[in-house]
Amino acid sequence: MEAHKLHPRFAAARLLEALADTPVVLVHGPRQAGKTTLARRTAAPLGYAYVTFDDEVALAAARADPAGFVDDLPERVILDEVQRAPAIFTALKRSVDQARTPGRFLLTGSSNVLLLPTLADSLAGRIGLLQLHPLAQCELAGHEPGFLGDLLRGGFKLRSVPRLGRSLAERIAAGGYPAALARPEPRRRAAWYRDYVEALIQRDVRQLSRIASLDVLPRLLALVAGQTGRLANVSDLSSPFQLSRPTIRDYLTLLERLFLVEELPPWHTNRTSRLVKTPKLHLLDTGVACALLGLGAEDLWQDRGVLGQLLETFVVQEIRRQASWLDEDCRLSHFRDRDGVEVDLVLEQGVRRLAGVEIKASATVREADFRGLRKLADAAGARFVCGVVLYDGETSARFGERLFAVPIRRLWEPG
Repeated sequence: MEAHKLHPRFAAARLLEALADTPVVLVHGPRQAGKTTLARRTAAPLGYAYVTFDDEVALAAARADPAGFVDDLPERVILDEVQRAPAIFTALKRSVDQARTPGRFLLTGSSNVLLLPTLADSLAGRIGLLQLHPLAQCELAGHEPGFLGDLLRGGFKLRSVPRLGRSLAERIAAGGYPAALARPEPRRRAAWYRDYVEALIQRDVRQLSRIASLDVLPRLLALVAGQTGRLANVSDLSSPFQLSRPTIRDYLTLLERLFLVEELPPWHTNRTSRLVKTPKLHLLDTGVACALLGLGAEDLWQDRGVLGQLLETFVVQEIRRQASWLDEDCRLSHFRDRDGVEVDLVLEQGVRRLAGVEIKASATVREADFRGLRKLADAAGARFVCGVVLYDGETSARFGERLFAVPIRRLWEPG
């Protein structure tokens, strides 16, 4: 594994808060996103011991005698890759119920253990959850951004910044995995992503599910990569394979459990019945998507249609990463009505605030680009605080009440 630079992880503050008042804290997310590094950097100074279930001896001991294994653990401990030992959750519950000490266990997991019934049954009400994503652009830049605060407060200062241009395509193709970004050559980064997906499928899928045709999964994932940012259509995804739609749906769920794919749900309201209720599919990282599709930065720059599609996923995931460390929960969805009018991303914070983000690869913005945001504002009523068209330009400008054009670069710049 290549040595790589340690970037700030802005989820660390949320992790410390959870350890201060919750007996069990789970940091979950994709392999190689930095969970172990975050856990050890944050908790080791507080006196936490470290045990990983990637160690076959520790794993065998936990599986053979979960209760005895937990009883023998130090007072405060990090348990790494806990999805490999699901039987331990019941033993953790027993230990916590005997002494509800905050911050007793810090767990990390590389599959979505929330989908494991044993966890839902045993640790409900005792566990704090923190999803760690690959690096956000603002973490790569080393400073906390101001975009979401401005968006949810309902306004942007009007100023100019340099256009991203070709560097935008380079950021999309590079992705956010620390080990991939440590490789200076784009070709070598793409090779890391391909090897990463192959290793996940060969190792983790075998642990999570008995799938007869493992060769289907990388092909299905590449097909999803080609449709990232589009409405989920299981019929289209199943057509290249001699598999039923329910089977493809099960495979998609498995890819979600591995944090490779996610569904962005549709936004809905009782104010109108003309909304499409189909989720959108997004890959969790555009570096993975580009590697699977065989696309480099120059390929993206020359194909504006593909650039626009992958840019949507890039922005959605950047905002999702930033939203994950906000003090107040932020729900993400997309808006689309039966006339095909849409907004790429809807953010809701509490019951009072809602904002919309439309994403454009172009260097200019027109009045027509705000059509979806105006429809969303009408449907949301008084909850609507701001609508933004993000574009690859230089100038922030107002386009009406609570409507702004904002350069993409401002997503990760300080406020």
